[in-house]
Amino acid sequence: MRRRIITTTALGAIGLLALSACSAGGDEGGNESRGDITIWYSNNEAEIEWGKQMVEAWNADHPDEQIKAQEIPAGASSEETIGAAITAGNAPCLVYNTSPAAVPGFQKQGGLVNLSGFEDGDDYITGRSGDVADQYRSSDGDFYQMPWKSNPVMIFYNKDMFTQAGLDPENPPLATYDEFLETSRTLVSSGAAQYAIWPAPTSEFFQSWFDFYPLYAAQTGGTQLLEDGKATFNDENGTAVADFWATIYSEGLAGKEAYNGDAFADQQSAMSIVGPWAIAVYGDSVNWGSVPVPTQDGVDPSEVYTFSDAKNIGMFTACENQATAWDVLKFSTSEDQDGAWLEATGQMPLRQDLTDTYPDYFSANPAYEQFGDQASRTVEVPNVPNSVEIWQEFRDGYSKSVIFGEEEVSTFLQDAADKADSLASEG
Repeated sequence: MRRRIITTTALGAIGLLALSACSAGGDEGGNESRGDITIWYSNNEAEIEWGKQMVEAWNADHPDEQIKAQEIPAGASSEETIGAAITAGNAPCLVYNTSPAAVPGFQKQGGLVNLSGFEDGDDYITGRSGDVADQYRSSDGDFYQMPWKSNPVMIFYNKDMFTQAGLDPENPPLATYDEFLETSRTLVSSGAAQYAIWPAPTSEFFQSWFDFYPLYAAQTGGTQLLEDGKATFNDENGTAVADFWATIYSEGLAGKEAYNGDAFADQQSAMSIVGPWAIAVYGDSVNWGSVPVPTQDGVDPSEVYTFSDAKNIGMFTACENQATAWDVLKFSTSEDQDGAWLEATGQMPLRQDLTDTYPDYFSANPAYEQFGDQASRTVEVPNVPNSVEIWQEFRDGYSKSVIFGEEEVSTFLQDAADKADSLASEG
């Protein structure tokens, strides 16, 4: 599963933007009806494997409350497909592929059930996920999504390319911006790599989650792009991150054109910002190592934050048997099923004390342990109105200023902050 090559397209973004204009509404939760339900899950092979065994386990013990499961129907993006199903009134009870960025739009569209409306809703969610769950609360303080699983992003680097460039492949100098830049210059000038790193330079709203946002999370010690409905990034930290990336691009250390494929896998770049899914994807094809994303002056790796790259579970208002759906949701995020998920996919359940809960897994799979630890220090996209529009405005300004150097960084940050504040206040 290549999470960096996300299936959401520009068309999908347009569909998501349209959702933000739909009428508000929703279901307060607590529906007591029971019976059969339908769920959707991702079309990723490992996730399908997990989903089938979860459904089989549930159905074996609940003959009167059966789950009918299928992959999310094909569409320009899963978010657009879900939005269309909400409009048509035929959304499934549960979707195991709900983007946090889409939740404000789905909620405003009247499509999501308030999970806090169930008697044990808040207690179950916070008991499982701990403090990280608070990032997923909506503006009314309630949960309209179940925090489910994350792919905390880190820096993957090609050890062979580092060796070729005369760099230490076991302790690469990448912790500070100055170190990262000097290492990048060495990689390119030595001819070891065409580019040091090659984030997607395209304009989709979500691309800033894999360049600016992880470093901003790290630089600020865990600050979201907006907090309390106001932009946070027009400050010295946002400036430091944007200036860092602007230097990368201005010195030709990253490509300004989209790469048709995976530049890291194809060894066209020496580094990439990816999550634990990449371990299985790259396997033995790349002699890789991983380190936390850099900060301006460097901090202990145990204190570095990053972007979560999470997908969650939504319960949708078209569901007639919500009591069953809530029980299935809890069953599928139980300790046993989270363990099965971890084994099947290598993605991190949004569960507190993750590495202590599954010591055998991380002992047997040490490559994942770093990500298991990192999962406790992640930052999510802000749960605010017009979320996708805010990210699109940010990306447009970032592209113009940081990638292509057509505008001062200070102007970009100010304009993006003003637009974010305005959009977030529209409700």
